[in-house]
Amino acid sequence: MKFSEELKWRGLVGQTTIDDLSTLDTPGQVFYIGADPSADSMTIGNLAAMITCVRFIRAGHRGIVLAGGATGMAGGDPDGKDETRAKIDIATINDRVERFKRQYRQIFRSVDVTIVNNYDWFKNINYIDFLRDIGRHFSMTQLLDRDFVKKRIGEGGKGINYAEFSYSLIQGYDFLHLYREYGVTLQLCGVDQFGNSTTGMRLINKLENARADVFGIPLVINKSTGKKFGKSEEGAVWLDANKTSVYQFYQFWLNVDDLGVIDYLKVYTFLSKDEIDEIEAQQLKNPGGRLAQRRLAEEVTRFVHGDEALAKVQRVTDVLFGDRQLAELDESEIDLLRMEIPSVELADGLTVSDALTSTGVASSKSEVRRLLSGRAISVNGAKVESDSNLTERCLIKRGRNQFVLVY
Repeated sequence: MKFSEELKWRGLVGQTTIDDLSTLDTPGQVFYIGADPSADSMTIGNLAAMITCVRFIRAGHRGIVLAGGATGMAGGDPDGKDETRAKIDIATINDRVERFKRQYRQIFRSVDVTIVNNYDWFKNINYIDFLRDIGRHFSMTQLLDRDFVKKRIGEGGKGINYAEFSYSLIQGYDFLHLYREYGVTLQLCGVDQFGNSTTGMRLINKLENARADVFGIPLVINKSTGKKFGKSEEGAVWLDANKTSVYQFYQFWLNVDDLGVIDYLKVYTFLSKDEIDEIEAQQLKNPGGRLAQRRLAEEVTRFVHGDEALAKVQRVTDVLFGDRQLAELDESEIDLLRMEIPSVELADGLTVSDALTSTGVASSKSEVRRLLSGRAISVNGAKVESDSNLTERCLIKRGRNQFVLVY
């Protein structure tokens, strides 16, 4: 399958200025994509775009990824925001930029990519020179036509400040600078960034008399809810394991909706069309087996966090929901388990009811007695019907998915 055909099959072609996508089948184009440090980690929304970048690089194109130190200082992209973002101090922005760079290095570890920070070229720009040389070529008409600007400055809107208004020009200059320094002729972006991205394309055309293009990647939508994909009950799914643990990350993918899982496999994995078609066929035969979700969780967790982290969360998951015994886990895996489920330290005289009530898994000892009589409690996989002392490390399970680790 040609690269342009693969992009279409995976559902990765959104709004674009490229007239003929088959031009992407010829290697050698230089592209960039960027992200602003509006948080201290990127999310799986960013991940979809970065995986698309990896596809471009594997197809023979050269990639540059940008951490938006300057655009972060200017307040970040106002599009989609009903009001001005809170101002972030410079130390925090610099710290976030470094975190983004580390995540870029992790995500792009299998390919060659150049990592840049737009603050490096904005920090020495003279404001008057910038207005004279760049600002005079920027059309305000198109910006004023943008829906978010109309909403913010219209009746009942909360207004828009000059920094927010200038965001599109700042991002446009990034494209121009990268064209001049690296020969970048293509910007990849989410379709929600398409308007900002075309600003740079127009600057390159006006100032360099050259062609540049924008490739907008569709936002991934949860078909079951119609909302942007990537939210769990707790909020965003982060790439930083300190914000979304590897276990939580793996579980998120295991529990994605049946309606969208094949689309997620196309976007978030490098499995071939034949492989995904076979998974889809097996899923239709046995939906309860959730083969597609299991393969998705495996592929994405490995890609983001690596083989070792994947193996650990799979072993822990097998202890909780499969046939693996607690004794088969090593100490690092026990520590991982302690972070994810209620836990209590083993002590003389500790009973099953003590462990359940002290962790809040049961509300009272009388409730524990009812659960025991109803055979709803197991210890290390064996049903127990009476309260007893615990003498060794064990996993207590209530029903199907409530646990207590005694360690």
